[in-house]
Amino acid sequence: MHPYYLALGTLLVLAWSCTPTEPVFQARFTESTELPFPIDSQQQFTFGYLEVLEDRERPQGRTIQLPVYYFKSRRTPAEPDPIIYTVGGPGASTMPSAPYMAYYPYLDDRDFILLEQRGTQYARPHLDCPEWAAAAAKIRQEQPTPAEREALQLAAAAACKKRLVARDIDLDAYHTAATAADIADLRRALGFDQYNLLTLSYSTKIAQVMMRDYPEGIRSVVMDSPLPLAVSYDEESVINLLAGLDTLLADCEAEPACRAAFPDLGPRFRQFLVETTRRPHALSVPNAAAGTRERVAVRGRDIMAFFADASTAEVARLPLEMEKLLGGDWSSIEAYLADRWRPAGLGNGQGMRLSVWCQEEFPFVDTAVVSAETQAHPEVLVWSPAVFEAPICQLWTSSRAQPRENQAVYSDIPTLLISGEYDVETPPRWAAQMQRELSHSFHVILPKWRHGPTTIWGDPCARQLAQQFFRQPQVPPTSDCLVELEQRPFVVED
Repeated sequence: MHPYYLALGTLLVLAWSCTPTEPVFQARFTESTELPFPIDSQQQFTFGYLEVLEDRERPQGRTIQLPVYYFKSRRTPAEPDPIIYTVGGPGASTMPSAPYMAYYPYLDDRDFILLEQRGTQYARPHLDCPEWAAAAAKIRQEQPTPAEREALQLAAAAACKKRLVARDIDLDAYHTAATAADIADLRRALGFDQYNLLTLSYSTKIAQVMMRDYPEGIRSVVMDSPLPLAVSYDEESVINLLAGLDTLLADCEAEPACRAAFPDLGPRFRQFLVETTRRPHALSVPNAAAGTRERVAVRGRDIMAFFADASTAEVARLPLEMEKLLGGDWSSIEAYLADRWRPAGLGNGQGMRLSVWCQEEFPFVDTAVVSAETQAHPEVLVWSPAVFEAPICQLWTSSRAQPRENQAVYSDIPTLLISGEYDVETPPRWAAQMQRELSHSFHVILPKWRHGPTTIWGDPCARQLAQQFFRQPQVPPTSDCLVELEQRPFVVED
């Protein structure tokens, strides 16, 4: 070959090899002294922001910042595998847990990390929807018709979406798989080999996606109040609500003192719900904000909401509260309904909730099943139990999750499933179903407890069980506290 052409070819190769390429974005953690919540001076910690891509399909696109508290273990040296904690919702904030590290036993062994999910209150950006909160307050106060309710929510969703999109926020980029990728990025940015997951309610879906897509380095997983990927929440919400009621009534019937104090409570109370739905009870409810009393039509659904919202600490009184209602004492319902005039709030994380639900849950719901279940139970018949009606999700996002986001995850990673016996949001049978798919899993049901057992500050039983499991994930955790819970009686008189 002529030397000229050889030299020209060499120059071309060199020019091509030296052409600048776009840098690949790497997630990074940056420390910050601006804390969302102050921390006790006795507790060693680092706070900062994890910067990740908003949409990983657009590597040159915008980034978002997720706050992270990294708490150091009370033990020296600590176990090498920290715990990463996320909470539920979707749309709830993990950050309010930060001031309460003294109550978390996990720090006795290992470091503990709080990660704020994308789109939630302290993340940047925050997908808040004050418009939705204002509409929800109006609905609580004015008791509109189903059509009026849907119109208020649709207008609120439209206004919120317009405001968020004007800030160049890609609503389709906020979903469970993206949050799972954020956690994988956090692990790489902080540089630890193994870690554990502590998840609650909705965030147990994040854990399942992690186990499927990013299993490397996951030593163990605790799922408090598990929500399986494969279930349809909307289709089963009425069933779960009534099944929780039946379980409580059956337990009362099985307890001699409760059965004697409230004979035939189940049939009487169920009939009462039906009659109150058919002929609503007019109740005068105090409006503290206006200094007035407002007339409210109370239906079976409103009564069931009171019982569904009762905390674990209040469960022991529920049969007594039912009997009081049957006897004409509406004082507890009146106090419960008075809360409907509280301030509207900011709608924290509501945009994130809409994005997750409308991409991952709504596309897989059989609306005929939802309608049929509602019609089948006249004791709670008023509105559809769907979290969001179809027009709202159709407005919010055009993106649809892949079918696998609605399919069971199979894994052999050691997993502890924790359920409250009376949980009507994520019932124990869902966790039992997941055990068939998680080959190395244990399931603990806390008697007479509700949703989120590890978050109940008045009793550390569930946290103790989780701590045992993190120490020995090959062994099912046990505790005398489970027997003590089983033996706690119902209250039969004031």
